[in-house]
Amino acid sequence: MNAKTPARLGDAASYLFMLVAFAFFAGPLLWLLSLASRDKREIYLGIARFIPKNPTFDNFVTVMTNSFFPTYLWNGLKLASLSAVGVLIVAMPAAYAFSRFTFRGKGIWMMALLAFQMISPLVIMVPLYRYMNKLGLIDTHFGAIMVYIALGVPLASWLLKGSIDSIPKSLDEAAMIDGCSRFAVFWRIILPLSGPGVASVFIITVIAGWSQFLVPFLLLTRNDLLPIGVGIFNFKGMQTDSSIQLLAAACLISVVPAIVAFLTLQRFILGAMTAGAVKG
Repeated sequence: MNAKTPARLGDAASYLFMLVAFAFFAGPLLWLLSLASRDKREIYLGIARFIPKNPTFDNFVTVMTNSFFPTYLWNGLKLASLSAVGVLIVAMPAAYAFSRFTFRGKGIWMMALLAFQMISPLVIMVPLYRYMNKLGLIDTHFGAIMVYIALGVPLASWLLKGSIDSIPKSLDEAAMIDGCSRFAVFWRIILPLSGPGVASVFIITVIAGWSQFLVPFLLLTRNDLLPIGVGIFNFKGMQTDSSIQLLAAACLISVVPAIVAFLTLQRFILGAMTAGAVKG
């Protein structure tokens, strides 16, 4: 057997695995595109015709010209982006404290963050609604954003702590010897050097907020306040058989912004990792 044969078999297995993974994740999107490109006559052909005979973009036009759908997109973007900013504002100082300070019960607090992350919103749905109702935050984006932040902070704190741990503590000590305060060290050194980690957490939080369904479904009832996830659920005509192609087009439109944002910001992360390397 040739000495290079095991390596070639390993490469072939890797490519095969990536091909299967691509088919697993891209298959539903391609099928969604197939449904969204059909007219009413072809919608019942199913898998018998994966590529439509007469593809059309009329379904996308119908969805985008709906009076509420652009509002759903804007609300989803607003809730996801503002909650991601709020998560970073809360989680970054917490991650810095967990990474740099030593205090009693530190391990317990870290485990408590993970335990809170594992709690499903379904468990706290009734008390959450009653609590937000007493505060008068039902049917407000502010109330939904606060809940988004509470749900996103535990995971973000863990991820950001790992990013800060990779920064040598000697930089903190050198800055403090030069007269920097703790806040100055955090603002001028830790925050810039942890930029790739911050960008990664921001992407994850935005995507999680964009795909959030239960919280806005529970706290928002007005149609003009709904984000894209709940908006599609309430989309006009989706309960009729003839509107399957419209629902597919709406779902595809809702997925595209998340994919584009991830690919765009992924390049930023790689560039930040290269440009932020510490020399010497």
